[in-house]
Formats: sequence, C-alpha cells, structure tokens
Amino acid sequence: MSDRKILILFGSQTGTAEDAADRIGREAMRRHFACKVEALDSYNVAKLINESLVVFVCSTTGQGDPPDNMKNFWRFIFRRNLPNNALCQLEYAVLGLGDSSYPKFNFIAKKLHKRLLQLGATPLLPVALGDDQHDFGPDAVVDPWMQDLWRKALSLYPLPPGVSVISDNIMLPPKFTINFLHGDPRAAQNGQESNSLHIDRAGGPPSELQPFLSRMVSNSRVTAESHFQDVRLIEFDIAGSEIQFSAGDVVMIQPQNPREDVDQFCRLLRLDPNRQFILKPNDASTPLPVYLPQPCTIQYFVQHYLDICCVPRRSFFELLSYFATNELEQEKLKEFSSALGQEELYSYCNRPRRTTLEVLLDFPHTTCSIPPDYLLDLIPRIRPRSFSIASSLLVHPDRIQILLAVVKYKTRMSKPRHGLCSTWLSSLRPKEGDVRVPLWVKKGGMKFPADANTPVIMVGPGTGVAPFRAAIQERTAQGKRGNILFFGCRQKLKDFYCQSEWEDLVEKGLLTIFTAFSRDQENKIYVQHRIEEKGPLLWDLIRNKHAWFYIAGNAKLMPAAVSDALKLVFQSEGGMAAMEAELFLTALEQSHRFQSETWS
Repeated sequence: MSDRKILILFGSQTGTAEDAADRIGREAMRRHFACKVEALDSYNVAKLINESLVVFVCSTTGQGDPPDNMKNFWRFIFRRNLPNNALCQLEYAVLGLGDSSYPKFNFIAKKLHKRLLQLGATPLLPVALGDDQHDFGPDAVVDPWMQDLWRKALSLYPLPPGVSVISDNIMLPPKFTINFLHGDPRAAQNGQESNSLHIDRAGGPPSELQPFLSRMVSNSRVTAESHFQDVRLIEFDIAGSEIQFSAGDVVMIQPQNPREDVDQFCRLLRLDPNRQFILKPNDASTPLPVYLPQPCTIQYFVQHYLDICCVPRRSFFELLSYFATNELEQEKLKEFSSALGQEELYSYCNRPRRTTLEVLLDFPHTTCSIPPDYLLDLIPRIRPRSFSIASSLLVHPDRIQILLAVVKYKTRMSKPRHGLCSTWLSSLRPKEGDVRVPLWVKKGGMKFPADANTPVIMVGPGTGVAPFRAAIQERTAQGKRGNILFFGCRQKLKDFYCQSEWEDLVEKGLLTIFTAFSRDQENKIYVQHRIEEKGPLLWDLIRNKHAWFYIAGNAKLMPAAVSDALKLVFQSEGGMAAMEAELFLTALEQSHRFQSETWS
C-alpha cells in the first residue's frame, strides 16, 4: 500500500492524552508516515470516512464524560442516522488513559472502540487502557501497546525499499521556529506591559479562547488561622461579561506562573524577558498555538503559557537528553526516558512532585544548551483549572464565588509543594488595587430538579459543599424547600464553612443540616456515619417523596463510603437484599436521581 498516512486524534482534559498522541506522532515520523496529530474537535469529523489509518487517544473525565476538546466529535459519532458501514475503509487503534480509582475507568475509550466497530471499522489491536493508579502510570500499558501498534502498522504499510526507521539517536525537528524581532526590546504587544495578559474580546459569552478579565472583589479565609488548611471564599465581579450559570456549573480559571519562577527560568536559559518574537510552524499543516498573541514577549510566553511548575512527563526527559553536553547528565536523562528507567524516574520526579523548573536546575549543562525553538515541544501549556461555583446569580447578581482550598504539602523536597492556581489566587489582594483574573463558565455535570416539590439530599464534606451552596441559594431564592445537607469537616470551630449562613436558613425552615465533625470527639465521625443514622428519614425521602441524592468532594474514599452507607439504608429500611440495594442504586443513577461529582 503506497499511501502511508496516519492520523492521530486526541481527546485530552489535562494534557496527558495530548502528550501520548504527540509521542505516537513522533514515532510515526521516525517510520516515515505522513502524520497529523489533532484534537478531535479540531478535526472535520465528516472526513473520517476517507481515512484509512487512525489512532484515537482519549481520556475520561468526571463521571465517564468525554474531555472538552472531543465533545462535538462524541455527539457526532453517536448520531443514530450514521450507517453501519460508514467507516468500513478505516483501520484504527484506541488508546484510553484513565484512573481505575474512578467507577467509570476508561469509559470513553471502551465506548468509542465499540462504536467504531458498530460503524464497520476494523481494529488493528484490542483497546489499550492506561491507568494512573499503576506504579509506573499509564506507560506500563502504553509502551507494549505502542510496540504492537508499529509492528502491525509496518506489516500493513511497509517502509519503501532502501528506507529505514529513523534512529532514536537522531533528534526530530521542532514544531515551531521562534523568530526574534529587532528594535526596542521593551516595546510590548499593543503597548501593554510585557507580563500583562493579552486578550482580544469579541462578542458572545467568554470562553477558553476569550476569557473574561474579571475583577476580584474579595478574598477571605474561612478557616481558623490555627487550622492546618487555608480555605478561601473568593468573589469575582462578572458585570458586563454575558456570563450566565446555574447551580452545578463550573468556573474555569487560567492561572499564571509566579514572577520569581519566570525570572529564574529566563536566567537559566539565558533569555531576555523583554525580547519579542513571532512564532512560525515548520510544517504548513501545524496550526499556531491559539493562546499566544503574535508577536509575543518572552516574559508573556513564560508567565502565561509554559507550564514550568508542572511535574514533567517522560517525553520531557526524552527530548531534553538530546541537548545534553555533559556525559553524566545525558546518561541520567536517557535512563529516565527509557522503559527500564521508569521506576527511577517515578522516584526522582513523580513521588516528590519535582517541577519542570527544578529538573532544569538539576541539569544545568543541558538546560543552558536548550534552543528556544524547542520550548513548545518540551513544555506543555498551562491548563485552566476548574472550580465548582459556590453561589447563585439569584442571590449574588453579577458575581461568582468559589471555595478554594490552598494546595500546600511537603514531600522529601526541601521546598513545600504548592498548587499553581490556588497559590496564585490566594496571593492576590483585591483591597490593594484592581486585581483581574481570566475566567469563563462551562456547564457542570450535576443537574438539579426543576420540580419545587422534589427534595434534594446533598452530601458535601469540605470544599465538596461548594456546588450545594449554589444549589441551596438558588432553590431557597425560588422558594423551594426540602433541602437536606450533610456536611463534614474536622472541627466545628475551625473549618465549618458558611456556618452562620446555614444556621440562618435552618432557622427560616429552608434547610435541614446534619454535620459530622470528625475530630471533635475521640472516635472519628464522617458523613457516611450520619447517612446510616438518618436511614429512616432518607428512605422516606427517596422512596416516598422521590428525592434526588448528590455527592461532591474528594474521590479517594468518601464517595464509595457514602454509597455503601446508602445501600445499607436501602437494606435496613427498605428490607432489600445486598444485590437488590445495588440494583436500586444503579436505577437511581440511571434516572439521574443519584449524581456524584468527585475529583482527585
């Protein structure tokens, strides 16, 4: 077969699937395939019927949902009017990336594989399911799968006579060339300061491409100063933004790197932060990064685009090894990027949560040899962070509020680890000036009943209570009663968020609240214990009053513990056997009367 083309399409929420797709793309180039790597929603899906070889790389988000950049593709591929032989010319492979601690592990990859089969496509390989929970992460599955993929692909599309696979010792060209501009190095785009966010606002509601620069109104700590965790209630002004939202929706916030890290990065790579450049793709089919202005300063590029504070992936070490001028550094980098070196890499990088900037500091000879052209290949862009909206427009018009837990923890690294977005937001001081934050809103996974007579039971320990605060504000403003909240925290006097607000609603008869303060007594009491205690009430609400049940919070242990407690209620109060209780909960979930939103 002479037409040696391969298309690699990805659906990625956090960048892991995009990184894997880029890796497959590089390997395809080494095997002389004409290759294109594209996000699923950037690709014209109607052209799929003309493709002969496609690799799909997709992650699963939330409760079995497709990533944002494959939602349109997902809707299209499941259209009922597509004929069963629509993709009969297509040979494909599906790589799924997920986390087996979630109930719908790799749901999107599994469902896509089945759907492609239904449409007549032929699988090259069984669907591969990478797992974040594996000791070596998804690569434990990806590595052997990729070997099988290329063995199969080369048997179908052999290399032309006299042509061999490009050796791993040869570095591939960069995706882009950085062309520095001459003239005044301090003259920044449109006369802005070199570190200010550049956004051209057009009509329509804000989006990732066109966020709204919202003014931060307040930034208040809601935990006691003596409490180990700093949690903030932060309010943003969205007047004039055209933003609309309902309870259960999510606000997306685009963070930026700390100034001291930006300065250190520029010093390490000997980059003048005030230099301006224009980016040019080295392949006409490669689109320019839509989140970068043209021209752009190095300061802007590093502060707002390059994720220098993320924990780097294996592909980073692989590319970095090509720039090593020091033998010891090169040896270590090659080990980290090899399949056999993954345990060593995990110990060096993932376990202590070492950042990209810290890695570059550890390899000084290599770092000062990095050509600027390769920065976009080396370092991913800063991804937006999502927060459940914790307020209602009916109670707080033109405002968005969030509950933010500031991420700070210790590893064996001497410097504490910090969450990029939470640390940045918590550092902002709205009382000291005009503080602006780029944000937009997207639909959340949770929906609340329209019927005023339907009770809602909400289980939200810690910051998991955020979407329920929005729901309670919205429902009470609409005169809806039957609001039952289970809230858990450590100590009543230290982290009982919004206590006076809840107590005021209880006094007005608009809210019933059950609290679990885990550390206020010798034996720990959690929300799942309160669920079991209130079994008769919950059974009556669910069975007789058709209540909807919600869980929000950390994905580790709580959601499963609450679900188990609820099944015990079905058994003790409803007289069900264990299997009946399981089936009853599944039926509630299928009818959207049981919903959960969890995060790791």
